[in-house]
Amino acid sequence: MNKTPASVWRNPVHFLAFGLGSGAAPRAPGTFGTVAAVVIYLLLPPMGAGVYLLFLALSFVVGVWLCGRTAEDIGVHDHGGIVWDEFVGLWLTMFLAPPGWVWLALGFLLFRVFDVLKPWPIDWCDKYVEGGLGIMIDDVLAGLMALACLQLIAVLVL
Repeated sequence: MNKTPASVWRNPVHFLAFGLGSGAAPRAPGTFGTVAAVVIYLLLPPMGAGVYLLFLALSFVVGVWLCGRTAEDIGVHDHGGIVWDEFVGLWLTMFLAPPGWVWLALGFLLFRVFDVLKPWPIDWCDKYVEGGLGIMIDDVLAGLMALACLQLIAVLVL
């Protein structure tokens, strides 16, 4: 595991890339980052689907820059503590999710499973796509797979 750089607490770009500091957790920073993403998700104002998609797109574009810049500054590509990608992946998972704690917990679980196991093409992107896009894309794909599963479960159950 990579040591958390001191710049996380001094540099606003690094602080954001490290998920408001959640990625500085000594163990399982991706899980802690996803928990922080859940908290932010719960604090988001109600949004229609179009506005939420715009929020996701902006979060992704900003994330490519934040994560790429931070990785370059600290000299470690996809440092374990860079968790802005987990933020976007979880928020993507929850797009059009049914309301309620059960759905949020299931979305969290599905996203973490895909993010950790990295089935194809997630693993390929994780290995071969460089820079900020490379840091972001595997979690976006994990979020899309989790979204698809969550929506399928919702159709079958509701």
